[in-house]
Amino acid sequence: MKRFDQINMIPFIDIMLVLLAIVLTTATFVSQGLIEVNLPDAERVTATQGDKVPVQLAINEQRQLFIQEEAIAFDQLIERLSRYQDDELIVLRIDKGVPFEQFVKVLDALKSRPFKNVSIQAQQP
Repeated sequence: MKRFDQINMIPFIDIMLVLLAIVLTTATFVSQGLIEVNLPDAERVTATQGDKVPVQLAINEQRQLFIQEEAIAFDQLIERLSRYQDDELIVLRIDKGVPFEQFVKVLDALKSRPFKNVSIQAQQP
């Protein structure tokens, strides 16, 4: 009887190459943010952690307001925020070219409810 002194690695490599191809093709469809926002730079950026999916509030360079990737008007913001619980995580993503006045309007609308978790998203330079 023939003795096996080594393991045949070729089937293992074939399986790994197929899995790599699957991962690479599916990874191209996953994107972090579908709304194009050029975030401002900040030296001390920390990642938000938690089990819940945050409520994304974004303003793009054209000054359009989005909640969860749905475009809304500024006068609808307070009504839309009333749909969320006070302990929801709210993440603000505001383009660095947007005037400060728009940022203040969003913060003013957020003060209409006693939200406990509000975060401003930035990027490290």
